[in-house]
Amino acid sequence: MSARGAREPVTRAVPRVVARRPQLTQEELHQVKWMLGGVLTLLAVWTVFYMDVAAWSLMVATTLTTLAALVWPRLPARVPELAHTLAFPVIVAFFAGDLWLTSEVLPGMVRLGMFLLMYRGISYRQRRDDLQVIVLGLFLIVVAGVLTVSLLFAVQIFIYTGCALGFLLVITLTESLEGGQKPGPHKAGDLPTWAAHADWGRLFRRLREVADWRVVTLGGVLFAGVLGLSAVLFLALPRFQWENSLFSDRYVAKKARSGFSDSIKVGDVSEIIQDTSVALSVDVSDRSQVPMAPYWRMVVLDEYRDGTFRFSAGLKREALGKDRTDTALRGEARPRRGEAVFWTFYLESGVSRYLPLLGEFERVQFREPQNFQYAAELNVVALRNEPVSMTAYRVESMDTSGILRDPAFARRWQERDPAVAPRMVMQRRVGVGDSDRTRLEQIVAEIAMGGPGLAAEEFTRRTEEWLRKNHAYSLSPRVPGGEGDPLVRWLVSHEAGHCELFAGSFVLLARTAGFPARVVTGFRGGTWNGFSNHITIRNSDAHAWAEIFDESTGAWVRGDALGVAAPAETSEAQREAAWVRRMDRSWSARFDSLRIFWYRRIVNFDQRSQVEALRAVKMATQNSGKRLREAVEQLGADLKAWLSAPWDGVRVIKSGAVVALAGGMTWWWIAVGRGLVRGWWLWRGGRRSDPVRLLAGRWLGEMAGYRSASGESRELPELVAELQRVRFGPRETWPEPEGVFRRARRVSREVRRQRRAAG
Repeated sequence: MSARGAREPVTRAVPRVVARRPQLTQEELHQVKWMLGGVLTLLAVWTVFYMDVAAWSLMVATTLTTLAALVWPRLPARVPELAHTLAFPVIVAFFAGDLWLTSEVLPGMVRLGMFLLMYRGISYRQRRDDLQVIVLGLFLIVVAGVLTVSLLFAVQIFIYTGCALGFLLVITLTESLEGGQKPGPHKAGDLPTWAAHADWGRLFRRLREVADWRVVTLGGVLFAGVLGLSAVLFLALPRFQWENSLFSDRYVAKKARSGFSDSIKVGDVSEIIQDTSVALSVDVSDRSQVPMAPYWRMVVLDEYRDGTFRFSAGLKREALGKDRTDTALRGEARPRRGEAVFWTFYLESGVSRYLPLLGEFERVQFREPQNFQYAAELNVVALRNEPVSMTAYRVESMDTSGILRDPAFARRWQERDPAVAPRMVMQRRVGVGDSDRTRLEQIVAEIAMGGPGLAAEEFTRRTEEWLRKNHAYSLSPRVPGGEGDPLVRWLVSHEAGHCELFAGSFVLLARTAGFPARVVTGFRGGTWNGFSNHITIRNSDAHAWAEIFDESTGAWVRGDALGVAAPAETSEAQREAAWVRRMDRSWSARFDSLRIFWYRRIVNFDQRSQVEALRAVKMATQNSGKRLREAVEQLGADLKAWLSAPWDGVRVIKSGAVVALAGGMTWWWIAVGRGLVRGWWLWRGGRRSDPVRLLAGRWLGEMAGYRSASGESRELPELVAELQRVRFGPRETWPEPEGVFRRARRVSREVRRQRRAAG
């Protein structure tokens, strides 16, 4: 046989059998969905532990009912139909009564959310009900997150987020298996097959079988990464400085950034780079009380030695005293007349542990307990450690005059006994050599013009004029070289300098003239944010000035050669105009307004504003009830007066006519009007308002839940076709509607009976 005619063996490819991983059935997905919904409900209602809301009994009831429904999924089928019928009006009445009795909006909404979750936990849920569980739980989680700073809550919201994402995934998978068909509504007494076959031990074993640990690991890593990134953004965005450089130019030799410093070393920095990042934001309840040139004082530097001003150890021991831990601090300011002015400070991290203040205050309120020291005579508040995050505090009724009363120092100064007051020594000591002191005495003589001893106020004015005349301002100062004190070398020269050189020179001249004096560091000025209406103080606003003691008034008076001389008396209009000129509407101000919005609404929850809002709601509710009672009482009084008035023939006829007219209108409405309105409504609504068509639509929705189970009723396809004709077809093609509805009821009972027998 030729090769052409020979038959070659046919080789058929054997299909490769790929083992498929087992998957969850539709019933098992329903069981997982039921379990995750119960877990979300428990996590949501347990947020009451972090909230000061009287909802403990409701939390316990919701927990017990939810746990019972989780352990025994058959229990919701035993809830009577009357309970589901009355659920909505009972919940509405509960919420309305709660608001009426307590006048507390937020706690009432929390209790309403818990009540709704309890009801969802004892009833079989459809897709929209599952989404309601997520939304209600998210509401309670958000409220608790605003009202708490507990670390345990962070763990709880972490678990809630993971369960909610898994819940949404299971809802999607369940819908895909159902082929997009909506299941019929569950009625009282109906037991779903997944609930009848629920076995949690078997379900967990099935979950282990179908789990692909590679996918689970990848999902866990992605979830942890998203949460980690969210945490970083949460911590960074509210305090992120858009204008900050990402390079290390601040570490270039002999260069520094402008900003607050709790010590001054003359000659150490030859050039200052302007740092425009935000250091402090201030909210004020009355802008007219803000001075034209505010000085935000922070720390007093009384000791000068080796060219450095610092806060002396003796003054710290005497003035600051021991640490205190509290949420509030009472100041030395006298109570002001009229409405109190509140200043809310948002001090950024990395600025200082000393809190900025304008002057004496009546009260400081912290957002949370703080460890601090308070020097009343210096008006200095120092935290134990420099905060690593934004620090918020509220100050009530500050003195913005720039004059700091110090009766204790005045008494000691009159006694001239420096041994009993260590801080008097440092605030009088010049701290330079003899040759430098001689130079300082010559300058003081030039300032005094050979006259007798000047008063502190006059000496301050003349010294400021002398410094401005002989020195200009510059961020790139040059301290001449040579022997002696660097500050004195700059003072006797004509070189330009920055605020630290001006303030330090003023203090040395004042002490040489016999006045106690010291350097104060902090911030000066600021801009008014035109978007969020708050004061923004940047690191470039850092400033140093001097304070000189005025014996005649027993107070410390500010001395600043670089300050703008303000009028002795400034009106509110002048101060308002000054701040309008400094209004900032740049893009930087837009970013700052986002920062302050975050601080106002999220970081620093304003409990006082909440209390005022709730008080206003309570007053409005009480006033509404009072007006309603007054109206009812007035109506009763008017009716009583009308009935007790004399009756004559005309009045009887008029009253009879009104009663007859009302009776006639009522009869016409019952006999004719109601039918006319109903006919017009049906005519306008067409098919959608036809009660027969609506009833057919409801039966079609219920039949849709039976069509997925084959073999349950042979009449089902024919019955659905007839219902569709009644629902959508022309009226002349209808079968007899009553007969169709009787068959639908019979088929429904038959299907339920078959399902109960199968379960």
